[in-house]
Amino acid sequence: MDFQLTLEQRALQLRVREFAQRELAPQAQDWDEREAFPAETFCKMGKAGLLGMLLPPEFGGQGESVLNYCIAGEELAAACAGTTLSYGAHAVLCAHNIARNGTPEQKRRYLPKLASGEWIGALAMTEPQAGSDVLSLRTSARKVGGRYILNGRKTYITNAAVADLIVVYARTQEGPHGLTAFLVETRWPGFKVEHEFKKMGMRCSPTAQIAFENAEVPEENVLGQENGGLFILMSGLDVERATGGSLGVGIARTAFERALHHARRRKQFGKPLIQHQIIGHKLADMLVEIDAARLMTYRAAAKCDAGERATLEASMCKLYAAEVAERVTLEAVQIHGGHGYMRP
Repeated sequence: MDFQLTLEQRALQLRVREFAQRELAPQAQDWDEREAFPAETFCKMGKAGLLGMLLPPEFGGQGESVLNYCIAGEELAAACAGTTLSYGAHAVLCAHNIARNGTPEQKRRYLPKLASGEWIGALAMTEPQAGSDVLSLRTSARKVGGRYILNGRKTYITNAAVADLIVVYARTQEGPHGLTAFLVETRWPGFKVEHEFKKMGMRCSPTAQIAFENAEVPEENVLGQENGGLFILMSGLDVERATGGSLGVGIARTAFERALHHARRRKQFGKPLIQHQIIGHKLADMLVEIDAARLMTYRAAAKCDAGERATLEASMCKLYAAEVAERVTLEAVQIHGGHGYMRP
């Protein structure tokens, strides 16, 4: 086992940190207040090689490892969690999905646009009556000649309101193996955004309910095989969960850093907060949990890169990193005292 990042990984970490602190952090609060998707910054992320990290170089990507994506993802999340949420839906759920399962023509047509940021990607699985219970999906796709007719609704879809391309799961026959994945361009007739949700957080990442009303999708836009959607869905979960772990780590890290800064400069009873034992214990526990979540994320990513099954490790890291983000941010609010309840 080697717990050290390579020189190349450290250089990547520094490069992405500098980019994120320059391009994301100064505007994150404003984007959140206005619920504004940072489209221009997304294009900058494309030019910086971030949107295509997991994509093959021949299609405009960087061909990076899942571990390197997690290193970059933590830095982005530490600067703006909302942007990073949209980044994951675009770069992993959509673009990487096409890179793994698409035909050569699908890759040539879509991946360069997704890698550059010219197009925004999304994935639509959840429905009003079905979420994690994917076998209950009811959005239908009926084949007519050389096309499929899609009808149904998807809800809580990240990036849907700004997306150009969406990976959509629909039912092509009854039974557990009756799901098919489609590449749907949102400019096609029959697609519409029904409702954009008002969220409590990560508000610069748009989330919407969408509908397909006799939307026509050419048969060449089937991703993988007809009735092979469940395999595509399940085969991508390890990478999707591992990369999701880096989001929680980045959020927690920034909360810890701000709490540490406040504890060093805020004085109570004649000394800085950090010199009070209870505050020191809180900060120590926060740091331990962040490091544990990061190591779990790196382990899951490394197994993905090795081509090994990482279902357990990826699930654990995503769960634990999310819980750590919640606990650390709550403790950061407590350390800030009354100021922790104030909006910037």
